[in-house]
Amino acid sequence: MESRTGIVSSVKILKMSEHPLVYFKLDEASCLIAGRSLSFLADVDDGMRITVLGEYNRRKQFVVKKYAVIGKTKLMMEFEYSPMPAKKAFA
Repeated sequence: MESRTGIVSSVKILKMSEHPLVYFKLDEASCLIAGRSLSFLADVDDGMRITVLGEYNRRKQFVVKKYAVIGKTKLMMEFEYSPMPAKKAFA
């Protein structure tokens, strides 16, 4: 297994199924993710910095097995910058 770190760009869904196949570019490398692709789509957006672990296939595409977002995920930022006020907890 090999790890890479970089900036995500060109996120595209190639195949819709139970586990969608997602294509993205990590700096200049072409990457594919299928196993955790729904979580990936919820966590990652263009311009975010991530680290991935995986291996190259015979077409020189990096097939991602695991990923980690460096900093805040897309979901975290959506909740943080939400225009809705936070609800007060009742004791």
